[in-house]
Amino acid sequence: MASSDNQPGPLGSYNLFTADPVLPDAVRREGGDIGLLESFGERVGTEETREWGRLANKNVPILHTHDPFGNRIDEIEYHPAYHSILSLAVEAGIHCMRYEQSPGEGAYVTRNALMGLITQVEMGHGCPTSMTSGALMALKHQPELSEIWEPLTISRSYDHQLRAPDQKSGVLLGMGMTEKQGGSDVRANTSTATLGADGEYRLEGHKWFTSAPMCDAFLVLAYAPKGMSCFLVPRVLPDGTRNSLRFMRLKDKLGNRSNASAELEFDNTAAWIVGEEGRGIPTIIEMVHATRLDVANWGVSLMRQAVSQAGWHVAHRDAFGAKLIDKPLMQNVLADLEVEVEAATLMITRLSGAHERMEVDEHERAFARLATPVAKYWLTKQSNPVVREALECVGGNGYVEDSIMPRLYREAPLNAIWEGAGNVIALDVERAASRNPESVEAFLDEMDRSRGRDPGLDERLDDLRAHFAAPLSEATARRLIERLATTWAGTLMVEHGDPAVSDAYLSSRIAGDHGSLFGTLSAGCDLVHISERAVPVS
Repeated sequence: MASSDNQPGPLGSYNLFTADPVLPDAVRREGGDIGLLESFGERVGTEETREWGRLANKNVPILHTHDPFGNRIDEIEYHPAYHSILSLAVEAGIHCMRYEQSPGEGAYVTRNALMGLITQVEMGHGCPTSMTSGALMALKHQPELSEIWEPLTISRSYDHQLRAPDQKSGVLLGMGMTEKQGGSDVRANTSTATLGADGEYRLEGHKWFTSAPMCDAFLVLAYAPKGMSCFLVPRVLPDGTRNSLRFMRLKDKLGNRSNASAELEFDNTAAWIVGEEGRGIPTIIEMVHATRLDVANWGVSLMRQAVSQAGWHVAHRDAFGAKLIDKPLMQNVLADLEVEVEAATLMITRLSGAHERMEVDEHERAFARLATPVAKYWLTKQSNPVVREALECVGGNGYVEDSIMPRLYREAPLNAIWEGAGNVIALDVERAASRNPESVEAFLDEMDRSRGRDPGLDERLDDLRAHFAAPLSEATARRLIERLATTWAGTLMVEHGDPAVSDAYLSSRIAGDHGSLFGTLSAGCDLVHISERAVPVS
């Protein structure tokens, strides 16, 4: 409650899962474990866990290239809070749960919801858990490596000591793709791999961005004699000696401060091939598709936490003779934000279900091929204006570093470029449409299930089918993704949304009764009801 000086005070401990007005039902529809998520939501919503997130970002990682005696060590020092929150994630199985059950049994849906909860509190630790989860998909192309690394990867033991794999109780895996001369254009990479007489490859070159460099091994791309190939590069070799993988410096990033991102150099670095030589991009892309889902998920996490903070503030702050949440203009802003985050939550949970079942259901596989880049593009982009407007709702207190809001604000634009910036994702949507036409048909068929529920949606669906019947234009790819994303969200809203929220979404995002910024819903929307849904119960 507000204090006598009209300060709402911090949002105290609350259950992040049960406080969400749409997530529990959405997870239940997709087969997730509600009981597990309820207990985890309570744990990550504690003041202790939130304090870990604050400390991990305030006390950024430190690179130590040499020990006091001049020996090369390439180690990174983290604040204990970072280890605490990463340990919580690993013990929950976020990095491995999808491999503990058969496809379709709900583990991946549960795992993605767990990820969405804990990254509301701290985003940086999500990088190593996400990459580890995705890396096993690629490692399965090399059974002899998978046999060694998979048991350690699916362990729920967090072991941050730098040791040989057979000396560890659990490992984390990272990824290195981009180089400074090419960025997203990985075919411009120049790192090379040479096969030695011992069957090992030796790498020369660099990686411009490698996040979570404290991981035990990395999947990287380099040119072998037969072309671009994928390699596993461990930090410690089987004999216990350190691989010649050099950390040159850590990036001083806009956000994601708790998570180190390093420039790496290969200097006769030992590596083992994963998959066929010359097939590196198709091999590693399976990992990228999985991590793209996580990045989209993080966009929703940022939105939900920002709107929760805004809802808490305006519900407990007096201004001009009444609570802020009772002011019609503030109700419109908060309701508009809540509409956006509820649509985003329905989208990401439906996509989680598709990924859950894609190994056993051809429709889900085809649907996920197009829906994943659409969601990644839209949800990471939309988190930026949502967080910015929520920041303004909180007011001056939200603009000082004691608040979580500046951290959310810095995370949002940075999160949007993980695993492909906007244009890269837009091109991937075009690629899916041209190379995998079944993905377009699955996506449109899915949305067609809502025909007859809203005239505006029906018109949108007709327009999209006509659009795909003609050649696609690269110049208008972003416009196409926006139409796909908002139409998809509209169909989810009419099927599963709260009626008032669904009506507001359809009138504003589909029918166009909306301005250019948040807070411009029609007065005919149930602003009181929708805005109250944004206030978490502490």
